[in-house]
Amino acid sequence: MENQNEIPMAHLNPNLILASTSVYRRELLERLRLPFQVVAPRVDETPHPGEDPKALAIRLAIAKAQAVANEHLESVVIGSDQVANLKGECLGKPGTHEKAFVQLQRLRGQEVFFETAVAVICKNTNFQAQELIRIRVQFRELEDAEIENYLQAEKPYDCAGSAKSEGLGISLLDVIESNDPTALIGLPLIATSRMLRQAGLRIF
Repeated sequence: MENQNEIPMAHLNPNLILASTSVYRRELLERLRLPFQVVAPRVDETPHPGEDPKALAIRLAIAKAQAVANEHLESVVIGSDQVANLKGECLGKPGTHEKAFVQLQRLRGQEVFFETAVAVICKNTNFQAQELIRIRVQFRELEDAEIENYLQAEKPYDCAGSAKSEGLGISLLDVIESNDPTALIGLPLIATSRMLRQAGLRIF
């Protein structure tokens, strides 16, 4: 006879925390249908002198997860970061309309790599894993008027590269190449799912 008091396996998962206040990462993680909470990591995101985009993305993803995991020892914590890589130069979030305009002027017609890193840490089990997903993007040639109209329409000032590929920003691009379509938005769910399973979570 089935035990009526048996707890469903999903309820036995350790507490899951997303170490990010990004609405994009939160919406992506919701696709896995796991209960989780959001905790803002207190991390200085300033690049180190001479730090390349890949190293920066990985370092910050680990630092974000580590900062929150240190305060939630029994939780599984996800940290992630994305850096736009233009010929080895780190391009972050523009923050303002003016900076976004200049950023898109620089990116038009260019091949850009978006380095998206994710780290999963649990202090209680001494688990740590991290992966870097690289996405190749080809921006099409953009007229200044197109850039201005796009920025007024979508205001992607919190996005590295100043373009929301999941929205109107897709029209700025000619090519996207990646082994994980969610990586460009900010949280590579294939890698994240794999690491969560390794950390002991049951997704379904």
